[in-house]
Amino acid sequence: MIKIWSIKKDNSSAEKKKPKVSAAQIRVQKDLTELALPETMQMTFPDEHDLLNFNLSITPDEGFYRGGIFRFTFNINNNYPHDPPKVRCIQKIYHPNIDLEGNVCLNILREDWKPVLNLNSVLVGLQYLFLEPNADDPLNKDAAEDLRTNRKNFEYNVKQSMRGKDVKGVYFENVLS
Repeated sequence: MIKIWSIKKDNSSAEKKKPKVSAAQIRVQKDLTELALPETMQMTFPDEHDLLNFNLSITPDEGFYRGGIFRFTFNINNNYPHDPPKVRCIQKIYHPNIDLEGNVCLNILREDWKPVLNLNSVLVGLQYLFLEPNADDPLNKDAAEDLRTNRKNFEYNVKQSMRGKDVKGVYFENVLS
């Protein structure tokens, strides 16, 4: 005689051991397979089984920040793509759109986020912040004011900060490659 209830019970316990894949994980996996990272960007996954948390390094090859290596953490919640990823810069940076705590001011990470946007959109936006810092929507008001009023002084302060020097009483980590 076949014991139907015992078979069903065994199957349900096997299903419990298998982790469920969320819609966010599926979408992130799709986004990642469609990425074509330029040489100036590198992604790493501290936990290869966790696609929702990863690191990104950007090494600008032009602009004020050329030659620096800037590291970001990405944390994607289970409501992605309805919610944007949480992105933070790991080290202090003298930048109008990145504050000293690592918060990033990028419109598509806030009010302009839409579910049709993807990780590639965010990476392009971050890369653009290094090519064209925006003094009109700042998180670091000192850096924005420098950029607006004295580009030469802004460039000097960026170079000093990237070398690990003091800028306006704040010490920065050397990020030069």
